[in-house]
Amino acid sequence: MKILNLYAGIGGNRLLWGNGIDEVTAIEYDQEIANAYKSAFPSDEVLVCDAHEFLLDNYRDYDFIWASPPCPSHSDIRRCGVHAGQYGAIYPDMGLYQEIILLQNFARTDTRWVVENVKPYYPPLIPPSHHLHRHLYWSNFHIDNFNVTDSRKHNDIVGSSTVYGFNITDTPIRNKRKVLRNMVDPELGNHIFNCALDSITEQGELF
Repeated sequence: MKILNLYAGIGGNRLLWGNGIDEVTAIEYDQEIANAYKSAFPSDEVLVCDAHEFLLDNYRDYDFIWASPPCPSHSDIRRCGVHAGQYGAIYPDMGLYQEIILLQNFARTDTRWVVENVKPYYPPLIPPSHHLHRHLYWSNFHIDNFNVTDSRKHNDIVGSSTVYGFNITDTPIRNKRKVLRNMVDPELGNHIFNCALDSITEQGELF
């Protein structure tokens, strides 16, 4: 099973994936973050490049695709910050919707895919498939409801925190707190991955 993990960060969503994996390619733009991912998952291929462009060039080569495009331009934190005078207004990054539209229309019929992002400050331009643990998910398979056991409080996370077993204190990553806060809960990541596998089994498809 060939898996593409886009905008991989240090790998929170990847942590508990285990069954049925033959090959994982992780894409991360920041070299130091990519190094931390590689340290945690040495068997994965880690590429430092633009995930948005990589998806466009390679979306037909994988059996399961996970994408977590950057969320700050969509987050309510941005809207509140603009009104409070803390941030300047910026255009929402439409790469999120470009990736959803690409996968909805051109992904292989036997490829399972999911795109994850925050609940935006505006009505989503494409209705999400699911809303789980603070975030929205667009996918071409059913994801069962799921309650995570660790409802970590982001405000308590500092750069030296150990989050889901990850500790990047001694790495040269610049904004360690942001990287730790951005991680997908591993239990939720594993739940979504298993739902993808279940949807394959239900349709009698084999990789």
